[in-house]
Amino acid sequence: MIDSTSLDPTALAQPADLPAVDRLLSEPAFALWVQQHGRQLITQQLRKLLQQLRAQALAGKLARSELNVVQLAARFEKQLQQYLQPQLRPMINLTGTVLHTNLGRALLPDEAVQAVLTALTTPANLEFDVRTGKRGDRDDLVEALICELTGAEAATVVNNNAAAVLLMLSTMAAEREVVVSRGELVEIGGAFRIPDIMQRAGARLIEVGTTNRTHAHDYEQAICEQTAMLMKVHCSNYAVVGFTKEVNLTELVQIGRRHGVPTTVDLGSGTLVDLSQWGLPKEPTVKETIAAGADVVTFSGDKLLGGPQAGLIVGRKDLIQSIKKNPLKRALRVGKLTLAALEPVLALYRSPEHLAQRLTTLRLLTRPAVQMQEQAKALQPLLQQALGSDYTVAAEPMLSQIGSGAMPIDVLPSYGLVVRYVGAGRAGGPIMRVEKWLRGQQRPVIGRIQHDTLFLDLRCLSAAEQAILQAQWSTALA
Repeated sequence: MIDSTSLDPTALAQPADLPAVDRLLSEPAFALWVQQHGRQLITQQLRKLLQQLRAQALAGKLARSELNVVQLAARFEKQLQQYLQPQLRPMINLTGTVLHTNLGRALLPDEAVQAVLTALTTPANLEFDVRTGKRGDRDDLVEALICELTGAEAATVVNNNAAAVLLMLSTMAAEREVVVSRGELVEIGGAFRIPDIMQRAGARLIEVGTTNRTHAHDYEQAICEQTAMLMKVHCSNYAVVGFTKEVNLTELVQIGRRHGVPTTVDLGSGTLVDLSQWGLPKEPTVKETIAAGADVVTFSGDKLLGGPQAGLIVGRKDLIQSIKKNPLKRALRVGKLTLAALEPVLALYRSPEHLAQRLTTLRLLTRPAVQMQEQAKALQPLLQQALGSDYTVAAEPMLSQIGSGAMPIDVLPSYGLVVRYVGAGRAGGPIMRVEKWLRGQQRPVIGRIQHDTLFLDLRCLSAAEQAILQAQWSTALA
């Protein structure tokens, strides 16, 4: 090890000056890391550090002063923290999108969190019937509750709504035809398209009508002996306006029944309650869809429902039983953690008068703007000081988005911080640097940039997260 008392800060280090791994491992700081993480891991990371230092030395970019034990330990500690940091990390969502697909969609209420913790640490009756002592069906854990809330005869759960649609089509329409309005052939995130999923399921798509107008006679004329179902897809991620026409579900069900063909509905981000009672946009509920005569309905668990990622399939008992017998069901089924989280979320819907307080998603969607305004006023001075005089940070009203894939065109009055560049030159680069700085903090902060302006919408900011922001931005001032 180089003696730090005799170092010339201007002298460049040579590869021969690098300390040996064993020598570093004998230093107290490194010995402590060995005790905490094991000799193998620390040795591996030390070799990685020394390789980096050797490359710097060969390039003439390493000073001998950087080889004293204090600096080496500090550099190694930073490297070790980065190596051990989990890839799935908590973020602070200031995008203004409550159900943000890239940030994990719905946040779970405390009841679901505690249920998952219990399922993680204890054996559970996942597929065990306590009453009979025999093997059970994991769907039994939530099926009765789902049927109670939706009015369906039967239900099953898979890992997401795309899987639900795939399984339904594979079971009911393999090698047969599915009639869908051309205006409902949606594409959702990740380039998932209804026509593609039909092809994978072995079904043949029959498009009827036009992009903006589909009539009852379009469906009537398309039905033949090869028709497996009439399918309606709820367009929750876009809207066609103007000169439009669609066949409503009640009429479509009547057409299907006249011809002995089942009617299915993909609700996508299906909701179990009428959101309009809280001043939110009206969405068709699963119960209304079943009551209108749909034979099978599919919808998501982690969007407007506010639960874990899951795909729910509800409907006629005979059809659900057939779906559950499909070999694909085992490949697409959910594990105990999803079921542990889903049941308490569904149970909250039994008390709808308390739902806006207890269901995290609904609480965020209905949050008063005045709460966000108070947070913005508290945070504005800190961020302004941290960024300096080249930027202005203002507390301003803005519009939140319900979801990136669920009702994206519907917006909510919100409040937050707006960052603008007022220094010399163009604003794009400096604003991007601020956005990158926020993403690089210990708890990454994710906002949105529009027209060279950074918006930090506080709709989803909890009190605990506000304290984290205050600590992070105060540290930047130190």
